[in-house]
Amino acid sequence: QVQLVESGGGSVQSGGSLRLTCVISGSTYGQYCLVWFRQIPGKQREGVAAIDSDGTRSYADSLQGRFTISHDHAENTLTLNMNNLKPEDTAMYYCAAGKAPLYLIGDTYYCNFTFQGQGTQVSVSP
Repeated sequence: QVQLVESGGGSVQSGGSLRLTCVISGSTYGQYCLVWFRQIPGKQREGVAAIDSDGTRSYADSLQGRFTISHDHAENTLTLNMNNLKPEDTAMYYCAAGKAPLYLIGDTYYCNFTFQGQGTQVSVSP
């Protein structure tokens, strides 16, 4: 069983930065994928960034290089550094984990995740 707890969300002005942290308890040894996704009520979930046990990283094209995902294996902590935030980044952000590496369909990576956290809210004002 894997449990994930997110923190670091908050309210910032446009152009600001936030760092989201996801503490992972339970094993992520062997093959795995870790992902951040976001969701606005009434809208479809959107993948933001992902990383896997092979070191593959993937980002949503819409981010234009503003976010960085990293995984501290020793601390088993997943981090999302978000810079130059925009109002359209406002959403609930979730981390999730799957027990297989990312897989590629076309030019998009996917994580077949089975565990996710409760989310942390990010609000960006103009």
